Amino acid sequence: MKYRMSHRQLAALSLILGAIAIAPIVGTAAEATKAQSAKTGQEQQPAPTQPRANPGIEQEKTVPQIASGKWAGKRLPDGQPDVQGHWSNTIANHNNFTDPQGGIPGDPAPRRRPLPPRDERAPSRVSDPADGQVPFQPWALEKVKEFQANFHNPVKPQYVEPLARCAPGGIPKSLYWHGYEIAQYPGYVVFFFNSGTRIIHLDGKPHLPDNIKLWNGDSRGHWEGNTLIVDVSNQNGKALFGRTGEFISENGHIQEKYIFSPDATRYNYEAVLTDPTVYTRPFTVTIPARKWTEKDAANGWHFEVEHAKHSGKNVLLDHYERTCAENNGGFGLGAVEAKK
Repeated sequence: MKYRMSHRQLAALSLILGAIAIAPIVGTAAEATKAQSAKTGQEQQPAPTQPRANPGIEQEKTVPQIASGKWAGKRLPDGQPDVQGHWSNTIANHNNFTDPQGGIPGDPAPRRRPLPPRDERAPSRVSDPADGQVPFQPWALEKVKEFQANFHNPVKPQYVEPLARCAPGGIPKSLYWHGYEIAQYPGYVVFFFNSGTRIIHLDGKPHLPDNIKLWNGDSRGHWEGNTLIVDVSNQNGKALFGRTGEFISENGHIQEKYIFSPDATRYNYEAVLTDPTVYTRPFTVTIPARKWTEKDAANGWHFEVEHAKHSGKNVLLDHYERTCAENNGGFGLGAVEAKK
């Protein structure tokens, strides 16, 4: 089941009324758009000419080099580099954080094809330290191992991946959990994820009070050339990095860089995660991403769009939001039940 909404229009309206108000307005705006289309007799735009083929979650095995520098591309009226559009990571989904194309550890389901050797799969999302592993403190590593051991038989609530309960993906997982849309407004960059919305404030506002904790944290950013630099605080400590159970606590801090290529068709996400209560040292996460356009075929993961209804002849893409039901599919691979 798909629920269509015009995210860009919704965000613009929401930011005028207050950034916090985006979510409650979604349903009303979508219904208004539908009613207006029926009133004016506007027809659905033709279906994409490309076949609807799923290119696979694993698209690439390497991370391209993109250096921070000057921005020579198109700018928006407020001076921001124009990076609006539909994006997704190019490596894999959230099955495995440090071995992105390695599958879920201990997965009882038979694989369709054997895994290639580790050196033929995509690198770890942890680019520093060099071993590609999160530098957990011993207690935190044991917690991750316990989650992995019980993921396929989640007899306790803490063994259920939060997305099974339709929670927001958190950072950094939202950047490799399905495709997403980036929209920009004066003073804001907005991410419309498959599960949740994230607003990056560019207007110099201070962070929220420490007692306010959010799934996607509180983001304050600025542009330096082709790079969006974001300071993230106020984590709620509930999100996981994947089905492998890595995490950051509510004491964590994330410093992000979104480094865009000159033609705005790719970017590399580089983030330093610091949490002295969980990690033995700060570590770096790197995630490559690419842009999708109307020239690409829509699919069920990286590019979840439909052609918007409007009276013009140009193609407008609506990034639809999936309807989520608790335990709807392989998140914990089973309902939580108490053992007797």
